[in-house]
Amino acid sequence: MLYIGNLVNTHGIKGEVKIISKFKYKSLVFKKGNNLYINDEKLTINSYRPHKQFDMVTFTNIDNINDVLKYKGSKVYIKKSEFTFSGPLNEDLYGKNVYDQNKKIGILKTIDDSGMQELLVIQNGEKKYLVPYVNEFVKEINENGIYLNVIKGLIDED
Repeated sequence: MLYIGNLVNTHGIKGEVKIISKFKYKSLVFKKGNNLYINDEKLTINSYRPHKQFDMVTFTNIDNINDVLKYKGSKVYIKKSEFTFSGPLNEDLYGKNVYDQNKKIGILKTIDDSGMQELLVIQNGEKKYLVPYVNEFVKEINENGIYLNVIKGLIDED
């Protein structure tokens, strides 16, 4: 199971829910007919619409607020095997070694989404580096690690 967000509240009385998700490929996930998993229950999406920072979803055969109240505050998952993603999932990159040329810079701890762009959070001992997750800086990602195109000033080299 792959975590994609939190079901934070209900909306209205007809069973619509508010999900907060920063999942990279949510445009593929939040489609009618796709399945979400909440509290080990499989729920099929009936409708989806974005609203402010929320992903608003209704489920097939659920049309009453009382039927979705039990999911409030729950984590939302998908089965990775039910989807084909066009690139690597952020979650699959965590823990990979990060290199500039053949020099190891550190280990990818996480990827933060600032709202404007994603930032690679690279840890090297006590040092932490933030690198924009864009093609200009990320040269290659493979099973051996993440290879960057580091420009002067991007990584503090003291």
